Amino acid sequence: QAQVQESGGGSVQAGGALRLSCAASRYKYSSRCIAWFRQAAGKEREGVATIDFGIYAGASFPYYADSVKGRFTISRDNSKSTVYLQMNSLKPEDSAMYFCATTSRPRSCSRSGPTVLEYDTWGQGTQVTVSS
Repeated sequence: QAQVQESGGGSVQAGGALRLSCAASRYKYSSRCIAWFRQAAGKEREGVATIDFGIYAGASFPYYADSVKGRFTISRDNSKSTVYLQMNSLKPEDSAMYFCATTSRPRSCSRSGPTVLEYDTWGQGTQVTVSS
């Protein structure tokens, strides 16, 4: 079964940038969706971006939440089984614990965006803190 692990979080000033990485094991030859979620203190976990990995890749566009569209970019490195989330023009409201997630079985990304219940394989999270 696939496993995912996030890295790249940290503390930055507003307007700065970070690149998060999600390394997936046992994923290189699988066709699945990788999703980024975030959860701020006292808030519900929300979907941020998704990208198809494997056979589904190239047939659809990445999904972005409206709140990050134009600032965040999700990408993949197939050879490394790694998905990246480039976060530019960061705002204090972007501060949250960021998680990557995938599914145990092959599945394409939902066009309507990710929901927590769709994913059963989660990383431990990486903290992003943006100061004003």
